[in-house]
Amino acid sequence: MPVVESLIKTLGEHKVMRREQASERIANVYGKPRKLDVKALLLPTSTNDVVQLLKICNDYGQAVVPQGGLSNVVNSATAGRDEIAVSMERMNAIQQIDRVNCLVEAEAGVILEHLHEKARESGFIFPLDLGAKGSCMIGGNIASNAGGLQAVRYGVMRNLVLGLEVVLADGTVLNNMNPVLKNNTGYDLKHLFIGSEGTLGIITRAILKLTPAPAFFSTVFIALHSFENARELLNTARVFFGDKLTSFEIIWPPFYQLLTNERSGNKKVIPGHNPLYVLMEIAGANNSLHTQMEAFLETALHDQLILDAVFAQQQDDRRQFWQIRERIDHILAEHSPVFTFDISLAVSEMEQYVATVDRELKQHFPVVNNYVFGHMGDGNLHFMINCGEGNEQAKELVEKILYAPLASIPSSVSAEHGIGIDKKKWLGFSKSQEEIAVMKSIKKVLDPNNIMNPGKIF
Repeated sequence: MPVVESLIKTLGEHKVMRREQASERIANVYGKPRKLDVKALLLPTSTNDVVQLLKICNDYGQAVVPQGGLSNVVNSATAGRDEIAVSMERMNAIQQIDRVNCLVEAEAGVILEHLHEKARESGFIFPLDLGAKGSCMIGGNIASNAGGLQAVRYGVMRNLVLGLEVVLADGTVLNNMNPVLKNNTGYDLKHLFIGSEGTLGIITRAILKLTPAPAFFSTVFIALHSFENARELLNTARVFFGDKLTSFEIIWPPFYQLLTNERSGNKKVIPGHNPLYVLMEIAGANNSLHTQMEAFLETALHDQLILDAVFAQQQDDRRQFWQIRERIDHILAEHSPVFTFDISLAVSEMEQYVATVDRELKQHFPVVNNYVFGHMGDGNLHFMINCGEGNEQAKELVEKILYAPLASIPSSVSAEHGIGIDKKKWLGFSKSQEEIAVMKSIKKVLDPNNIMNPGKIF
């Protein structure tokens, strides 16, 4: 293969894995396990390596698939046997934290949890937090515009990126590493690449926003009678706590019951079967947070907004609360196959939407396990659905049931995970034809030979 030989000659044998070597690696973290089957796997260690490899691949018209921690669930980082995969794992440097300006520079291959640890050492947090933090990488978080558990307070990845370095398909380095918050000088090009899923270039470095670490947390698990109560509780909490409100996670009963069954490793925080649950957390510098939370919940109980509430009295309790919310691998252990969805929609539409999906699933499948949970505070619901069937016809029917109602309400078919291959056919539910045409035009300008992660999004 001339392109592989040219890459070996330029980068060196130690940075290029041929097909046979690459096949010893996994191709994905979630879903049915697969071995990596690609023309070659490249392991750059610098921006210059990325420049050189893209120049060569562009000259050959060779398709390139950037890869991070391989935890994507819509096949955004899936590479075919005629494509070349580029893993950013060796570009994993974290620069010294800038304590004055509250920022850090990190390479694309930095694992999110490692960045969390580095930030904590200096008294800061990097607030992006998600279940795959032990394996996902910063470049992938940016390319997929990851959301996570604290977006209600800190926003999604787009809100946390101050600067970006990207290598375009022809090897051009786009240096947008100016970290100033106010830079009103025309198009802010970095935003083109946040959420682009590797289709416009390879992200190599980023300047990221840090936040001083909160000294205190107050975490509570709440049982509620209805979704209307949850909606009112959220609005009341926003007013009462202001920017101290960090997380407001909503959990439907089937999810709670499964994630606290005897095989889950979790214990029931609130006994019995309740109509709905909320996991809420506030954070700040004041040690009176627990007292504030008690006052808030006493009022909520008096106003009949909640049925019951349990506080995390110590760090172990807090960890246990969050483990119930984050241990979604237990669903995969209990059921197969499982279809996963991340839907964004207005809070006012959530209750009716969930009821509609439930009803439609039960009309079409004799056995349905529908686990619903999500970030109510920022309008994001997750569905993990088992209907006893795993063929393409069943998958497409479940997708239609989930996506069809979104066409008539403010919504998105992807809140966090992107489009990849799996959601391409549904893109028109969230983007107009005019928007899609402009997106394709941008792709054509930046990647005229269509070598960057072809076949994704469009």
